[in-house]
Amino acid sequence: MIVSIIIMLIVALIVIALWVSAVQQHKEKQETERRKDLTKQKKIIEESEDVLVNNANIPMSEHIVRILQRRIYDALAAMVQLSPNSKELKNRLKEAKDRLGDSINTANLENLVLPDNDKQLIALIQGIKKVRAVLRSEHSKGKVDSQIFTAEDKRLEKLQLRINIESQIKRGLSARSANMVGSARQYFEKAYATVSAVAYSDDYITTKRQELEGYLETISTELKASNATALKKKVEQEQDDLDVLFAPKKKW
Repeated sequence: MIVSIIIMLIVALIVIALWVSAVQQHKEKQETERRKDLTKQKKIIEESEDVLVNNANIPMSEHIVRILQRRIYDALAAMVQLSPNSKELKNRLKEAKDRLGDSINTANLENLVLPDNDKQLIALIQGIKKVRAVLRSEHSKGKVDSQIFTAEDKRLEKLQLRINIESQIKRGLSARSANMVGSARQYFEKAYATVSAVAYSDDYITTKRQELEGYLETISTELKASNATALKKKVEQEQDDLDVLFAPKKKW
């Protein structure tokens, strides 16, 4: 009888130990998942804030700014649910909510000034690509209306195109002013190929196509004139050499 009781107690202790271990593992798993979710939401906030900081360099519409602000608010709301006792997160959530009600000053696409530094230009293009990636992500989650998504993505696509064209023209003009006609022609041809590949047409595309055609025609005329001048000098030099060769020898 005593042996049976001892065996039952041992079995009970083993069951309790296994149950406690399972509960502990479950809690640890939950804590690990909670930390992963917190890290994920924190990354979303940092990414969105980084994009908003570039608002001074990248012309963003009110829709884009609101999408980014809402994205930050939603991420903070998720973090508050994961850490309900955090006063800091609650304060940040309140601030994010207040910003959603603030007025927004947006930059005008026409006022875009391209940076002279190549690194800054690359950073600008990367910033626009990041905005488009965020826009696609929020649209896939059903947080952005399809009509707004299409319009905003198209606007950003045109902005990327404009930066590409303007930067090539800028480099072409710089090369031309430095008398690097061959390099200038390459830049203008690259910009012209980009303009010609566009499936749509608007005032900007039409204007730039005509502008680039003018640059290329001028360079072609200059190169023809330059080649003609070089050929004339070569012929004159060869004639001078022949004159010297066949000139009557002087008698001393």
